[in-house]
Amino acid sequence: MHPGELATRLKSGLLSFPVTHFDQDLAFDETRYREHLAWQSGFGVAGLFAAGGTGEGFSLTSPEIDRVVRAAVDEVAGAVPVLAPATGGTATAKAQARSAQEAGADGILLLPPYLTEAGQAGLVEHVTAVCSATDLGVIVYSRANAVFTDESVAALADRNPNLIGLKDGVGDVELMTRIYAKVGDRLMYVGGLPTAETFALPLLQLGVSTYSSALYNFLPEFALGFFESVRAQDREAVYRKLNDFVIPYLDIRDRTRGYAVSIVKAGLNAVGRDGGRVRPPLSDLSPAETDELAALIAKVS
Repeated sequence: MHPGELATRLKSGLLSFPVTHFDQDLAFDETRYREHLAWQSGFGVAGLFAAGGTGEGFSLTSPEIDRVVRAAVDEVAGAVPVLAPATGGTATAKAQARSAQEAGADGILLLPPYLTEAGQAGLVEHVTAVCSATDLGVIVYSRANAVFTDESVAALADRNPNLIGLKDGVGDVELMTRIYAKVGDRLMYVGGLPTAETFALPLLQLGVSTYSSALYNFLPEFALGFFESVRAQDREAVYRKLNDFVIPYLDIRDRTRGYAVSIVKAGLNAVGRDGGRVRPPLSDLSPAETDELAALIAKVS
């Protein structure tokens, strides 16, 4: 898919980051993963990001990421764009971007390099190197140790024709205002804070036209309905849904670090779709928390 076409497609609707399924030995369970993708792709989502944050991409080896991406591309068979991750240092990220293109992915989500801090000049060179390694459209994830200034985003947009988007994992209103004022619609902007529904309505005013929904994994119809309410700027509906489900969900999520991923697999288990376990260093919800989540889901199902 041409980068411009991919950007148009992704901006048109809600984005999903599917979980990655593991078996009892915590090895990749391709059969269950494919079943999940087949279900996920049937509700009209605008894009699937394989092996992303919710997909525990941080706990996957490069060969595992390649296998997950290839399974996703094969399973959805062009029905939904599939984006693959590029992670780690520059050499690793470039290799993963090339592998994703060979696997038939439609685009790349470039995640922050791990562990090390870097200045803006180094981050710009890192992103440019990865963009130059592939013909695919690239979305860069601004968060953690790779938060980009407006000047850096503008420089990256000028240097890299295939850079199509910025995913915001910071939620800094002034920074997003500066970026949109400087770069405008040259890029698409994706909300990437945990449980992005919480921030979707205010960020819409800053040019963030879509977001990645973890809730879509186990409540696709609720997630799509929430997205429609946001796009319609129906404040009453948005805040009703926040109070009915999202905020109580956050109360469970915030009890332990890493639960932003664990609670999604627990949600799948609660709706009978077998999300399974998370890999260490994450931990699963307690049985009592899982029951609490299941009761909450029942109220909006």
